[in-house]
Amino acid sequence: MQVSVVLCSMITFFLRSQGVLGSAECSCGRNHFTCAVSAFGECTCIPAQWQCDGDNDCGDHSDEDGCMLPTCSPLDFHCDNGKCIRRSWVCDGDNDCEDDSDEQDCPPRECEEDEFHCQNGYCIRSLWHCDGDNDCGDNSDELCDMRKCSDKEFRCTDGSCIAEHWYCDGDTDCKDGSDEENCPSDVMTATCSVEEFQCAYGRCILDIYHCDGDDDCGDWSDESDCSSHQPCRSVEFMCSSGMCINAGWRCDGEFDCDDQSDEKNCTTSMCTADQFRCASGRCIRLSWRCDGEDDCSDGSDEDDCEKTDTPPCAPDQFLCGNGRCIGQRKVCNEVSDCGDGTDEHPHQDCRPRSSDGNCNLNNGGCSQKCQMARGLVQCTCHTGYRLMEDGRACQDVDECAEEGYCSQGCTNTEGGFQCWCVQGYELRPDKRSCKALGPEPVLLFANRIDIRQVLPHRSEYTLLLNNLENAIALDFHHDQELVFWSDVTLDRIMKANLNGSNVEEVVSTGLESPGGLAIDWIHDKLYWTDSGTSRIEVANLDGTHRKVLLWQSMEKPRAIALHPIEGKIYWTDWGNTPRIEYANMDGSNRRVIADTHLFWPNGLTIDYAGHRMYWVDAKHHVIERADLDGRNRKAVISQGLPHPFAITVFEDSLYWTDWHTKSINSANKFTGKNQEIIRNKLHFPMDIHTLHPQRQPAGGRNRCGTNNGGCSHLCLPGNKTYTCDCPTGFKKVDQHNCALSLDKFLLFARRTDIRRISFDTEDMSDDVIPLADVRNAVALDWHAEEGFIYWTDVTTDSINRAQWDGSRQEVVVDTSLESPAGLAIDWVTNKLYWTDAGTDRIEVSNADGSMRTVLIWENLDRPRDIVVDPIGGYMYWTDWGVSPKIEQAGMDASSRIVIISSNLTWPNGLAIDYQTQRLYWADAGMKTIEFGNFDGSDRQVLIGSQLPHPFGLTLHEEKLYWTDWQSKSIQCANKMTGLGRQTLAENLENLMDIHMFHRYRTTVRTPCAVNNGGCSHLCLLAPPTKGSSCTCPTGINLQLDGKTCTHGMSSFLIFARRTDIRMVSLDIPYFADVVLAVNRSMKNTIAIGVDPKEGKVYWSDSTLKKVSRANINGTAHEDIIATGLMTTDGLAVDAVGRKIYWTDTGTNRIEVANLDGSMRKVLIWQNLDSPRAIALYHEMGYMYWTDWGEHAKLERSAMDGSDRLVLISNNLGWPNGLAIDSAGSQLLWADAHTERIEAADLNGLNRRTLVSPVQHPYGLTVLGPHIYWTDWQSRSIQRADKSTGANTITVRSNLPGLMDIQAVDREKPLSFNKCGRRNGGCSHLCLPRPNGTSCACPTGILLKGDARSCDDSPETYLLFSNRVSVRRISLDTNDHTDVHVPVPELHNVISLDYDSVDGKLYYTDVSLDVIRRVNLDGTGMETVISQGLKTTDGLAVDWVTRNMYWTDTGRNTIEVARLDGTSRKVLVNNSLDEPRAIAVFPSKGYLFWTDWGHIAKIERAHLDGSDRKVLINTDLGWPNGLTLDYDTRRIFWVDAHLDRIESSDLNGKLRQILVSPVSHPFALTQQDRWIYWTDWQTKSIQRVDKHTGRSKETVLANVEGLMDIIIVSPQRQSGTNHCGVNNGGCTHLCFANTNSFVCACPDEPDSRPCSTISGYVPTSPDRETTSTPAPNKIPKASTDTPQQGPPLINCTDKSLSVEGCLESNVVTAPHGEGLHISYVIGGALTILAILIIITAFIIYRHKKSKFADPGVSNLTYSNPSYRTSTQEVKIETSQKPPIYNQLRYKKEGGGDSGYTKEKIRIVEGVCLLSSEELYWEDLKQLKPSRGGLHTCMRTDTVSLQASSASLDDGETEQLLQEETSECSSINTLTPVTVTPQRHPQHSLPDTGWIPTRKPSTESEV
Repeated sequence: MQVSVVLCSMITFFLRSQGVLGSAECSCGRNHFTCAVSAFGECTCIPAQWQCDGDNDCGDHSDEDGCMLPTCSPLDFHCDNGKCIRRSWVCDGDNDCEDDSDEQDCPPRECEEDEFHCQNGYCIRSLWHCDGDNDCGDNSDELCDMRKCSDKEFRCTDGSCIAEHWYCDGDTDCKDGSDEENCPSDVMTATCSVEEFQCAYGRCILDIYHCDGDDDCGDWSDESDCSSHQPCRSVEFMCSSGMCINAGWRCDGEFDCDDQSDEKNCTTSMCTADQFRCASGRCIRLSWRCDGEDDCSDGSDEDDCEKTDTPPCAPDQFLCGNGRCIGQRKVCNEVSDCGDGTDEHPHQDCRPRSSDGNCNLNNGGCSQKCQMARGLVQCTCHTGYRLMEDGRACQDVDECAEEGYCSQGCTNTEGGFQCWCVQGYELRPDKRSCKALGPEPVLLFANRIDIRQVLPHRSEYTLLLNNLENAIALDFHHDQELVFWSDVTLDRIMKANLNGSNVEEVVSTGLESPGGLAIDWIHDKLYWTDSGTSRIEVANLDGTHRKVLLWQSMEKPRAIALHPIEGKIYWTDWGNTPRIEYANMDGSNRRVIADTHLFWPNGLTIDYAGHRMYWVDAKHHVIERADLDGRNRKAVISQGLPHPFAITVFEDSLYWTDWHTKSINSANKFTGKNQEIIRNKLHFPMDIHTLHPQRQPAGGRNRCGTNNGGCSHLCLPGNKTYTCDCPTGFKKVDQHNCALSLDKFLLFARRTDIRRISFDTEDMSDDVIPLADVRNAVALDWHAEEGFIYWTDVTTDSINRAQWDGSRQEVVVDTSLESPAGLAIDWVTNKLYWTDAGTDRIEVSNADGSMRTVLIWENLDRPRDIVVDPIGGYMYWTDWGVSPKIEQAGMDASSRIVIISSNLTWPNGLAIDYQTQRLYWADAGMKTIEFGNFDGSDRQVLIGSQLPHPFGLTLHEEKLYWTDWQSKSIQCANKMTGLGRQTLAENLENLMDIHMFHRYRTTVRTPCAVNNGGCSHLCLLAPPTKGSSCTCPTGINLQLDGKTCTHGMSSFLIFARRTDIRMVSLDIPYFADVVLAVNRSMKNTIAIGVDPKEGKVYWSDSTLKKVSRANINGTAHEDIIATGLMTTDGLAVDAVGRKIYWTDTGTNRIEVANLDGSMRKVLIWQNLDSPRAIALYHEMGYMYWTDWGEHAKLERSAMDGSDRLVLISNNLGWPNGLAIDSAGSQLLWADAHTERIEAADLNGLNRRTLVSPVQHPYGLTVLGPHIYWTDWQSRSIQRADKSTGANTITVRSNLPGLMDIQAVDREKPLSFNKCGRRNGGCSHLCLPRPNGTSCACPTGILLKGDARSCDDSPETYLLFSNRVSVRRISLDTNDHTDVHVPVPELHNVISLDYDSVDGKLYYTDVSLDVIRRVNLDGTGMETVISQGLKTTDGLAVDWVTRNMYWTDTGRNTIEVARLDGTSRKVLVNNSLDEPRAIAVFPSKGYLFWTDWGHIAKIERAHLDGSDRKVLINTDLGWPNGLTLDYDTRRIFWVDAHLDRIESSDLNGKLRQILVSPVSHPFALTQQDRWIYWTDWQTKSIQRVDKHTGRSKETVLANVEGLMDIIIVSPQRQSGTNHCGVNNGGCTHLCFANTNSFVCACPDEPDSRPCSTISGYVPTSPDRETTSTPAPNKIPKASTDTPQQGPPLINCTDKSLSVEGCLESNVVTAPHGEGLHISYVIGGALTILAILIIITAFIIYRHKKSKFADPGVSNLTYSNPSYRTSTQEVKIETSQKPPIYNQLRYKKEGGGDSGYTKEKIRIVEGVCLLSSEELYWEDLKQLKPSRGGLHTCMRTDTVSLQASSASLDDGETEQLLQEETSECSSINTLTPVTVTPQRHPQHSLPDTGWIPTRKPSTESEV
């Protein structure tokens, strides 16, 4: 037998070596059984008698297949394959036989009503159907329809849904990659902006994160190539990329650095005892050697392994010593089946076997099953039992002791077991696994740039939050529906709702690398780990009451998990000694769970139901688990884990993220099998959690109860109870309460934050004070009495303060600081002292920053720290300039002396010891801390070693504290000996100043305490002899009494700096700028002027478009001119004549007004291109200005605008600044293009260059012997001699945004005012001239014949609206300047009319849906119609009858009411489509209106709506505006579709085209020989001769959103009619017609009785109708008419004689007594005839429209929607028949050409100023031609509600470029305001606030 096996093996070997074997059958010799061919193609032969012996000898059961095995016991079921199973398992839906024979022919199980019937017969809960979980086991419960994707989702090819914006984003989000297929090639990674850094894979991060030591990109690409790495700790190795790893991982053969730099330049790696060293040098686990897997990646761990080619034995086989496999039952059968005896005694511990037994006798001695094998008794056991040692008895198997039998709970029973589930779970049909109750589980994971959710059981994948910087850790609070995450780039912890809304910061300070996060859902607490600060902290969910919980023996804590039910906290630490620990949640009872075989324990999770913890180790590539106390540790998965990061558990599955594969994976939590990839190709998967209520089970008890455990602050759960705790640094005053404040703490600055270390508690943890916008804090001090801390910031150049807890933060000083590096508080008199190393000054102010003044400005060179001694009256400072020194002076700057000047290099920190009267200082260059007496004597070195770079220094009690930049630590030592050194805090970057805050400072009585020392302003302490001295704020001098200051600066420079105005006093010996303290924000302040008489500053702001003024101290701010300005570049105050003059480059005007802005007048408006600077010479009566347009020039005129003269026009480029030197009789100007400052005499002669070159001068002024100018390029103010230009000095530098400058001397007396006596005899303006004065009127008003007085308003003028304003243009004067009418509360004004009787303006506002009236001075505004309006496009006032008429396009009605809004009545409401303009002819009794609806027409009716007649309905497009010429009796209208203006007579005859083409006219009006109209496209008002259509002029250009226009003139509203006197005797409405009138009643009765009989007033109001029967007459039944309200019947002149002339409710004035019957019959016949004619006409029109246009369909947009928000279009579809939605082409014969022309009629109504071009795109497709001329049609595309988009600050105007083709371009208005360009052929010159300009030839500015 032995020979045969060996022979077979040899045959097998031979066949394998010849390659014969493949699928070929094996053949063994006689007496042998041939096993099935193995997967490796090997044959095995076994003795024949081993077949069917119940033993797996082949290893694949092929020797036992098909055998008739012994029968199973009565308790068991016999499977078809011979296996015995428990009978109770039959038909339980589980394949226990493994051949499914136990589940065949089962009776169908009846499922309950609330159950789902699986195909395999299982019953499961109905809720589990289609929940993504295979609950049936055969997946029949998941054969469901796919979910529909929402509008904002993209459907992948596999049916799953992803966020829409993930399509073609470069990331594969669909599992099948279909979201990245067929993407346009140009969709590439976005280029980053200037302020961003681009990561290696294309993402953009802020540039400040580049080289900050944090892995913000996620691949460390932002930290590569950095010279200034953030160094790693001593126990760490720094990769080339900047990443820090454990030093022990260097040269261990495994790439731990992302750039693999940890394995470069290695000799050999040293592996530990439990590791195997691969050939590559890499270290792997020893247990992985010879395990059949290539773990080394080079196969070396599988080399030299014995029998590597032999597959191991099957589990139920025995491995012989010779390597053979035999069936397990053959061991100890007293036969050497192995052939080498290793299966028998003595190699095996074999029990003696009785060979003489028989199963028939006493069951062969077996307790359960007995079978005979080769004559021997063999005992076996039933399923659920195992054979005992004696080989006969059976013992119950404890299945519960083995893992994985049950998902959760297990109870062992005799011969079996029972599984059960904890609360919240239910047993599945397999009776072994548990299913969580509740919703479907969702995996929530952080992906660095976003947080996503994925359903593990199906392909649903959605975005929760995006646009994140670097989200790492996350957790959720299920009950409160919150998600929390940490961001290690922003160093913040954030939270949001689980639907992604309401993102908030929770913790924003003091974080360095918050890598772990956990939520206590029972006690509502947030715990987190920070590997940067090496702490675990806790806070409330909103971030309040934050406390450092654990800080000792912490290195790099990462993952954290909570078990609030048990009150435990678990965390991993991957520091030098990696470990997993736990503690109570109050920080007590801390224990190490695991500290062996750990390297990089990243993720950690707790299985609350299974009472286990799981963790991942990225270095060991393993997932392990243990009990919650750390016992029973076991590896679950140890292969195929390149870099696992985070892990979570749910039901029986583990889910983890892997950095290397960028995927989420899952596996069985017991076995590690069933591994699958849930999602791959992720961006950067970080933390992961299962979002499900059972992951936060509700079973736990809230130990703190409802009242927070009675704790004042934090209540933290412990093991069984709770502990009251305090926020970091606060001490407990009793068991439950914390102190409310800190008594003593060390305060220190760290550039971007300010921290404190409390000395009230033991932990000495540093705590960040919550402050906003700390950029670069350097110097600190504190004031305990007020509780303030103060700090300087050298990035924002400011001094700030806040309460010690971070509240009440405010800026104290933020102007004219350059590098404030030292700070000191005088706590006795509440003063703030500081040094500025940029300006080289020492300054002082009150503690709130007021009354600031410069103390020392000479002989300072980089002053650094400063300390004050209020007790002695001295201050001390260090200076580390060229000759370093320490100086002393009185606190009032007196008695200044140098006390130490030798052996100093960088004297940094200073400190005073008030007890020993000594001064301490730290020198970073000498690396010492020294001390000496106050006078510098007795100098000694206190500490002279191990001080790499000391910076801040402070003293408290017996100790000295200092910060050190290089060692990154805070240390302390004894102040007398320097011994007892301690490190208080380490690993702190960027340490700056340090101070000890306490509440025991010494106070002394000082002279300043009594009445401020008698000082008017500042009282400063001084050395003992003086005690104190007075001083004044910067720029103001002290008077001779030494106590009081002058009222203000008398001689000073004042200059504009865009966002502020500053002054530099010339009264003092140094130049210091002081900000004008106006409490109003400035956006772009350009020009500036001063009135020295009243002490007021005037300035223009080109962004706010205002001229404002304020007092020199900043009070009394007011806007004096707020309308009609565009870019006010120049401004001059005539202090003598009390006027203000200004230039406007946008409107090209020079204007004047009184100083309060009243009586404004345009002086010059012609031939101006770009006027800029302006200067006045009141005494001579001249004004001068520069013009930097195409032809730059310098001009002069009289101050009333007359006698204009060009003085200089050659060799000028950009003449910016202009000044008059009256003393030297010369004109000075600065030219930024020629880079010169030049001078000439006052007539422009004797021109000479003063200063050249100057870089880019802008403002220029003169005072005394000097000129001063601002320079854009050098950002400075310069001074030079005015006569020679020599001695140039810089007054102030480092001032970006400099604009205009003026020099003022308030002491200089003003000259004689020419207009001083009685305003020069003028009623309005008196303006100087060279030879006297002249009177003038405000803009648009003519001077009367007396040449002295003016009217209050012009006689004839245009009124027009542009949505948000109503303006006036006088036609009395030639300048045509628009003046704003001060109407309040305008939102969207469309239509206007004027009532000359009351002098009131009527207007419609479609935003408010009202009709209002107002006086032209803005007073008396009242709403006359406020309800029932939709879109009132047209409005007309009948000035005779006192009625007003309006069209409502929204309701398609024409209505009338009295002028006060009463007696409202609908006149026309049928056959109206889009009524727009409306006009009245009172003396004729006519009403005219246009309708641009489906069939455009112009109609006429009587004023009561009767006798309606279509005047024009052919060749009309969009009849927009309509006006009447009362003189020539013609109507004029504009057509915005056909682009023309036309007219006809009052009957629609004699029609003629006046002007064609016009771009897009909207409204028009008529006056004298002119027709005026507004045009949307050219944004202008234009006029032409009404007779010829010639003499076209632009009246006003560049006005956005132009709407209606009307004329106000005495001649316009004349004439009368029958209703003109006493309302015709009507009670309510009177309507005149040609020669009679009718009375009518409103639609809704009011309180007054209404009569339709003139002169008759009824006594009581009617019940139903408003008609009043005539006495003794029976009224006729009223006939149905389409009008609302009672019908109107006209009374003719003939019928006036008849009494009553009664028909229904309309009556003329009564003239006679009786009503003749013939009149009645005649009237009835007339009505009948009229009705027949109308019916015939309607039928004819209907047929004509039906048959005249074959194939016609209608193109219609709906109305212009005036209700849209600014610059946005909303199309309101009106309810019309479906045919209206189709395009309507109307074919017409086209003129002379033989072609058929298509006229495309598009109803106007796409809204104006639309930012959407959709409709234009549609229209561009339709290129129609009309009348043989190719012109593009236009639509009204300006939304009537969009506010007029004002020009952006300084945008120069650019005209819309016409297309050069015949077809005029379609007006596609984009959201960017396009403005006319004046000289397109020239590049624009510089304006500073205008981006485009012509380049400078000498220096590119």
